Amino acid sequence: MKTFSGNILFLDRSDINTDEIIPAKYLTEISRQALKPYLLEDLKLEGFNPATDLAGKQVIVTRANFGCGSSREHAPWALEANGIDLVIASGFARIFRQNMFNCGMLAVELAPEQIEAIFSAFCPGPAQAVADPQTGRLVVSDGEKSLEFSFELGEFERALVQAGGWVEYADKRY
Repeated sequence: MKTFSGNILFLDRSDINTDEIIPAKYLTEISRQALKPYLLEDLKLEGFNPATDLAGKQVIVTRANFGCGSSREHAPWALEANGIDLVIASGFARIFRQNMFNCGMLAVELAPEQIEAIFSAFCPGPAQAVADPQTGRLVVSDGEKSLEFSFELGEFERALVQAGGWVEYADKRY
């Protein structure tokens, strides 16, 4: 099974919605790669510049209710097109979270105090995260210190991640 890992982009805000992840004006794009340059372009967060801050990041650590707003697969697609396949938050919008798993990506939910511990210890970075969906183990480190957490996935979520997403899961079973 794939291990999800990489450099962390810290987005210190709750309620980041799908319009901020990928603005609605780009929903006419027909390929995931066409969404790449527009990821987080409407996100208003002090000190954040998507043109410079996204480069080399594969993981997002954020607060509660990530992916709220309109339900659309384009939001996880835009993350994926930019090489981000792991989001760690204290909560996700239900449909966004399922869309992450449907795309073979990993949404790790931790308690708010665990998210706070990550921000306190590692933000603004640089820091890295490694998540293993098989064992439910997450390690966040900066080369000097590290924190380890456990997370849970349902059997179907784990199967989707293991297969690489819904299409691959269905191809193997139907």
